[in-house]
Amino acid sequence: MKKLITLLCITALMVSCAKEQKGEVKLVSPEEMQALIESEDVQLVDVRTPEEYSAEYIAHSQNIDYSSPTFEDDIKDLDKSKPVVLYCRSGGRSAKCAKKLKDAGFVKIYDLDGGISKWKHKGLEVKAKS
Repeated sequence: MKKLITLLCITALMVSCAKEQKGEVKLVSPEEMQALIESEDVQLVDVRTPEEYSAEYIAHSQNIDYSSPTFEDDIKDLDKSKPVVLYCRSGGRSAKCAKKLKDAGFVKIYDLDGGISKWKHKGLEVKAKS
């Protein structure tokens, strides 16, 4: 059943991505984000503070603090041609970051609806720094 749900999410994403214009931001559910992470070569970015990231994070994510004075320089290390998947605590900071990435010319931007809070609510795995 889990494989069927993952397959359906991947199919839905592929169809919606085919219709998507370059540089558009797509709000994704936790299930859609999990399918993206599993099926595509994406850049997963946590835009919360380093303290929040240390407490818990989604596996394979990198931390780029949206509130940091070096944020603008930090996002330059991301590949504009590869999909970027963003998340924060509840969706506010990642939405602001998505707009900045769009303005900077990134091609595919995904924003986790509800952030890591909704991710955990759905029972999906988070890691903690040791």
